[in-house]
Amino acid sequence: MNAPTTDRMPVVVVGAGPIGLAAAAHLVDRGIEPLVLEAGPTAAAAVREWSHVRLFSTWGELVDPAAEKLLAPTGWTRPDPSAYPSGGDWADLYLQPLADVLGDRVRTGATVTGVSRTGRDRIVDADREQQPFVVHVAYADGREERLLARAVIDASGTWATPSPAGGSGLAALGEKGAADRITYRVPDLRDPAVRARYAGRRTAVIGSGASAFTALAYLAKSDDGANTKGVWILRRGISGSTFGGGEADQLPARGALGLAAKAAVDEGHADAVTGFRTEAIERDTDGRLVLVGEDGRRLDPVDEVIVLTGFRPDLSFLDELRLGLDERLQAPVALAPLIDPNQHSCGTVYPHGHRELSHPEHGVYLVGMKSYGRAPTFLAMTGYEQVRSVAAAIAGDMESADRVDLTLPETGVCGGAGLFDAPDTQEGDGGGCCAPAPQLVRLGAPAPLEAAAEQAPAGGCCGS
Repeated sequence: MNAPTTDRMPVVVVGAGPIGLAAAAHLVDRGIEPLVLEAGPTAAAAVREWSHVRLFSTWGELVDPAAEKLLAPTGWTRPDPSAYPSGGDWADLYLQPLADVLGDRVRTGATVTGVSRTGRDRIVDADREQQPFVVHVAYADGREERLLARAVIDASGTWATPSPAGGSGLAALGEKGAADRITYRVPDLRDPAVRARYAGRRTAVIGSGASAFTALAYLAKSDDGANTKGVWILRRGISGSTFGGGEADQLPARGALGLAAKAAVDEGHADAVTGFRTEAIERDTDGRLVLVGEDGRRLDPVDEVIVLTGFRPDLSFLDELRLGLDERLQAPVALAPLIDPNQHSCGTVYPHGHRELSHPEHGVYLVGMKSYGRAPTFLAMTGYEQVRSVAAAIAGDMESADRVDLTLPETGVCGGAGLFDAPDTQEGDGGGCCAPAPQLVRLGAPAPLEAAAEQAPAGGCCGS
């Protein structure tokens, strides 16, 4: 039997977040029909889950040109390019209007449970590349469907799969049993119910990136004299890169977040515990949680734990495809050396496009946060350039696809963030960073955070 003609089939885009919707806009601009499948109940569902967090990218860096081209005829007005939106602003003022313009091309409540080639599992070679992709979808109402696609762009992100507290990459012993006291997101302390959960209590924050800075700052700001206490758990020591690039950061709000945390050192709202990799989470006789380190240290009991150790990609529904992924980062093989956190910060990532994002399975692309695997340093503008190049490649315009031009704002940190085991990156001045190493033992409440932001997990800004 001859293979079905694929050029009339849609390109399936997995995920209606910032990068998925941008991919659809670029495909439409190329005259190619996209079909965006979003597991959540609305477009930008993941972004809405951190709607209370302010990005450290401005509106000028968060609007994709092809998307703006689609929106312009509707009377949409671009927000002030110099302003910093919250996740909720990004979703309400840009992403939802973009989804509305795309209309029936976006389906919500549609979870992709598998992708393969028609009539071919990952073993079969015969006529493989001539077969269209088959995408298995499970809908929120219980229906199932299989769709044919000429190409698949996976922009599903990593928000749904946070990394655990355990220092080895596995869940700590007892971590699942303590789920009622653990969250893997920056809590929205504006919500009275959430605020009451932490007020007057002792909370451990595990993580060393912008999300951890934000959580600690929010806890400090929510104190209200209630003696709310934070315990900052770092797997590495304190070095010049601990608080990012500060004034040398070309994204000022990103640098301000680290500087705010550094400036509040002596306020006493949180204690720092360095070089601690969590092995187990136990309960004491009062039901409070005791963190036990790989080195045998046992910390004083805490009431709550906030785990902000990054995210990792869910590759389970791509298991029948032939992906070429780096064994460490789970990013495309050609992209991995360019984003390795042992070597790179946001601004030192080399511009990349469809060639670096390609796989042995021709016609499938992982883009956005998903393309970075476990690497943390992602910016929305990177994703927008990725999908512009990918859409051009799918359209056959290889000249445009290969012309990748992107200048990213530097963090002010010269080296990468992943060398926490190397002796010369521990406390002192050997960390390969632009900023001097602060001498820290306590972390307090920073200045107002309206201009600062944490990592946008769906791809809005950069952090770890």
